[in-house]
Order: sequence, then C-alpha cells, then structure tokens
Amino acid sequence: MNTNDDKPNEVPEPAKSVGYRTPPEATRFKKGSSGNPKGRPKGSLNVATVFSKTLREKVVINENGQRKTVTKLEAALKQMVNKAASGDIRALQELLELARDAEARQNVPGVQNPVIEGLDQEVIDGIMQRLNPGGEEGGQELHKAAQEANDVDDQHG
Repeated sequence: MNTNDDKPNEVPEPAKSVGYRTPPEATRFKKGSSGNPKGRPKGSLNVATVFSKTLREKVVINENGQRKTVTKLEAALKQMVNKAASGDIRALQELLELARDAEARQNVPGVQNPVIEGLDQEVIDGIMQRLNPGGEEGGQELHKAAQEANDVDDQHG
C-alpha cells in the first residue's frame, strides 16, 4: 500500500490566469479599500473658484483724493479704462473686446423666460387634446392660461 493513501488523489488547482483585466491577486485592491485612499482633500479649490474669489476681494483705492473700497475686478477695470483714455492702444483694444463680449452676453435671449412660438403652441395644443379628449373645458382653461403667460412674456421680453 501507498503511504499517500491517507489523502485522496488531489488535483492541483489550475493556475489563475493573469493578463488583461485580471491582475495578480496579490496586487489587487483589497475589498473595501479605495484605489486612491487619500483622494482629493475636502475643501480644495479649482482654478476657476480661486480666480473668481480673488477678483471679489476688496481693496482700498484713492479716487479724486478720497479713499474708496472696491473689488479687485473693479480696480483693474478702472485702471484699464484710465490707460485706454490716456491713449494706450493695447488697453483700448482689450477694453473694446471686453465691452463686445459683455454686450453679446447681455443681448443673448434668456432661456428662463422663453416665449412660446406658434409651432410650439400647436404642439402644446395637440398634447392637451390627447390628455383631455372629452373634457374641452379643462383644455380650454389651460390653453387660455398658456396664452396669458405668452402675452405677459411678450410684454416683458
């Protein structure tokens, strides 16, 4: 008899495959732990946040012999306007570009108060008819309310 009869014939475990998307088990992330345990610290700011925060800081300037507290953005714009007024061509070009951008942003129609166009109104009417096929009274009330809202937007817009 064989001395290994105590143990049944064990088949060795097949080698775990290692390759694309299957790293060795020893190097895998442990259950419950992140791949970036420290991560981004809470409260750290991005560049845009720091930039806008810096522009909103207050500074004291002298204007016509009086001390005045303004934001850094206001102070920078005053300096640019003053340089442009004194004949600095580069400052004048920058100022004109800023003014064009500001005017373009102001003239963009607001998405907050859209005016209902004729085609849009037809679509709304069709939806209202499908939702309320038998009761014309409720549909007419909603149609009237939509028309009134449209009229108010036309007056304000």
